Amino acid sequence: MNLRQALTHRRRNQIFHHISTRQQTYDVFINHRGTDTKRSVASLLYDHLYQLKLRPFLDNKNMKPGDKLFEKIDAAITGCKIGVAVFSPRYCESYFCLHELALMTELKKKVIPIFCDIKPSELNVVQADGRIPSEEVQRFNLALEEAKYTVGLAFDSEKGNWSDVVKNAVDIVIESLIEVEEDEERMLQPASNHFSYTHRALMQLQAPRKL
Repeated sequence: MNLRQALTHRRRNQIFHHISTRQQTYDVFINHRGTDTKRSVASLLYDHLYQLKLRPFLDNKNMKPGDKLFEKIDAAITGCKIGVAVFSPRYCESYFCLHELALMTELKKKVIPIFCDIKPSELNVVQADGRIPSEEVQRFNLALEEAKYTVGLAFDSEKGNWSDVVKNAVDIVIESLIEVEEDEERMLQPASNHFSYTHRALMQLQAPRKL
């Protein structure tokens, strides 16, 4: 291998390393129980946000074979701006759902709850086999308690229309992202009227909805 080939090989390895280690950032993390809502509200919400050129995260859309489950999801939550938690009858049976919610809560992410066929008062950790460590149960209960007292959207699948709840959720997501962008701008440039490209794009998305 000559010098040029060696340098090319080294540069290729550097690029691959950068791609594999960089943290992908998302606008919205969609937390949901797949067996309940992946084929309905979760996927519909993802598609609507994606069509608006936003960056939503949904596990089956953004993960690929070989990804480390906790590593990928934890990085997505850490890098996201806000979260949407789609609560459903079997949500609290899932360790992954509860872990995601707890991590968003611990990282002080704004979480928009959607209560699908379940009341906030019905959210409790399901500990049937005792496999969840007590410290994890405490984390999950704290996150659920916060969600119970957060204003969200309620939906009854027997009476409601999926498109309505998704549209309302999209509106709230856009408003929340604008708030996050404005807070970030104030922190970075407190004396400036400069707005980021993302903020301007979000304002354009929101404007037609107010007509």
